[in-house]
Amino acid sequence: MLRKVLSNYERNLIFLRFLYLLKRQNLFEQLYLLGSVQNVLNRTQPTLPHSIGSSEEFMLVIVGYLIIIAAIMGGFIGGGGHPAVMFQPFEFVIIIGSALGAFICGNSFSVIKASLAQATGTLKASKCDKAYYLELLLSFYTLAIKIRKEGLLSLEDIIDGPQIDTIFTPKIINDHHLLEFIRDNLRLMLTGVDVGPLEELMDQTLDTHHEDGYAPIKAVKGIADGMPAFGIVAAVLGVVHTMESVSLPPAELGKLIAAALVGTFLGVLLAYGFVAPIANLMEERLEASGNAFKCAQKGLLCCAKSVSPTMTAEYMRAMIPFNMRPSFSELDEQLKASKGKL
Repeated sequence: MLRKVLSNYERNLIFLRFLYLLKRQNLFEQLYLLGSVQNVLNRTQPTLPHSIGSSEEFMLVIVGYLIIIAAIMGGFIGGGGHPAVMFQPFEFVIIIGSALGAFICGNSFSVIKASLAQATGTLKASKCDKAYYLELLLSFYTLAIKIRKEGLLSLEDIIDGPQIDTIFTPKIINDHHLLEFIRDNLRLMLTGVDVGPLEELMDQTLDTHHEDGYAPIKAVKGIADGMPAFGIVAAVLGVVHTMESVSLPPAELGKLIAAALVGTFLGVLLAYGFVAPIANLMEERLEASGNAFKCAQKGLLCCAKSVSPTMTAEYMRAMIPFNMRPSFSELDEQLKASKGKL
C-alpha cells in the first residue's frame, strides 16, 4: 500500500515538473522527465524477462573477429612487418576456392543448404533464451490445465486447427520443428498409447533430430580441418613459382617467398580463427535446441501421466540450463497471471 502511494506521489510530482518545463521550453529536461515517467509506470507492469538481443549476439561474433585480426596484425606490425605483404588475393582464391569445392563435393544439397542457414544464423540471437523457455513453460501449463478440466479429447480440434494459439505462445508457434514434435505426440496421446512406448518413441525422435542437426556442423568442421592443408597447397604453388623465377634479383625472390608463406598463414588463420569458432557456435545452438525438445518431452510425459499443471511447469523448469532458467518467483508470477486469463 505504501509503495502504491509513493508511486502515485512520484507520478504527480514528475507531471507537475513537466508542466513547468513546458513553459520554459527546455527540450532536454522534458525528454529526461518523459523517461522518468515511463520508468515509474513500468514498475507496476510485469514483463517477460529480457535476454541478449540479436544485435548484441551479432556484435559478439564481430568483436571476436576484430580481436583476432587486431592481435595478429598488431603483433606483426609491432615486430616491424609490412602489412602490404599479407595482401595476397590469389592465395585467398586457392584456399577458399579449394575448401568450397571440397565442401560441395563431400555433402548433399540438403546438408549444404542447412550449413549455410546455420552458419549465417550464428549472427542472430539464439531463439532458446530465457523468454523462450518461460513461454514454453506457460504453454504447457495452459495445456495441462485444459487436459485436466476437459480431458485429452478436447485437444482433437485444437491440435490441427487455428485455435492452437489459445494454448501455445507466439515464440513456440513460430518454432515449427518443436511445434510439430508437440503436435505429433499429442496425436499419439489421443490414440491412447501408453506412457512407456510414447517416451521411447520420443527418445528416438530426439536422437534423429540431433543427428540431422549435427550433419551441417560436421560439414563446417570439415572445412576448418581442410583449410590448413589447402594453405600448404597454396604455399607449395608459391614455392614452385619462386623456383621458376630464380633468375630474378634476390629482392624480388624474397617477395615471392613471402607470398608463398602467406598461403600457409592464411590457411591456418581462416581455419582456427574464423571457421572453427562458427562450427563451435553452431554446435552450442544445436545443444540448446535439443534441450528445448527434451523440456517439451518432459511436459508431454507429465500431461500423459496427468501430473498437475504446476508440477508440470516445475518438472520442465528443472531441465532448463541454469543461465536461462526462470526463478521460482518469476515462474510463479507468470503462472498466476496466466491462470487469471484462463
